[in-house]
Amino acid sequence: MILEFKVFNPRRESSLEETVNSALAQIEEKRYADTLIAKGISAEHIHSYGLAFEGKKVLIG
Repeated sequence: MILEFKVFNPRRESSLEETVNSALAQIEEKRYADTLIAKGISAEHIHSYGLAFEGKKVLIG
């Protein structure tokens, strides 16, 4: 499981959804799954989640 946590920043994003998308994009861009695949974990068993926070509000995507 790959988790990327981001705090909503209204200067960069317009919504929590955009923050989640930014987290998911970072997972892809930085190729975090490659390390797990190199250790023998198949890609189908790797799940990626972006978590966006704004105070006590949380959105998971």
